[in-house]
Amino acid sequence: MKELTRAEEQIMHVLWEIEKGLVKDILDRLPDPKPAYNTVSTIVRILEKKGFVDHEAFGKTHQYFPRITLNEYRRGFLKSLVNRFFGNSYQEMVSFFASDRKITIQELEEMKFSLAEEIERQKTEGQDGRTID
Repeated sequence: MKELTRAEEQIMHVLWEIEKGLVKDILDRLPDPKPAYNTVSTIVRILEKKGFVDHEAFGKTHQYFPRITLNEYRRGFLKSLVNRFFGNSYQEMVSFFASDRKITIQELEEMKFSLAEEIERQKTEGQDGRTID
């Protein structure tokens, strides 16, 4: 999956929120100071070339919509992050974040609970440790 710039990601978040919209709709949802209309239009077209966005034409007007979901983007982004910074080891990533002193005991407990639930789900479904893409 191609990486997005901060500006591209910001526009994608707007599109995930509104599901589809004109450049003006996207611009209206961006925080101040707002970029120029032409800047947003250019970024949306770049996102379209990268395969993240598509459009429906209504005369000269285009209504844009995301081609991937937020979760699909998260999954690809995190997979790339784990590969680049943690040697493709999720265990290394979890250990790194678990040892971060900025994470509260409550957050660690919630992670522990989430992991226990996922372990049980995979046991029930018969997962055998294979990686799932």
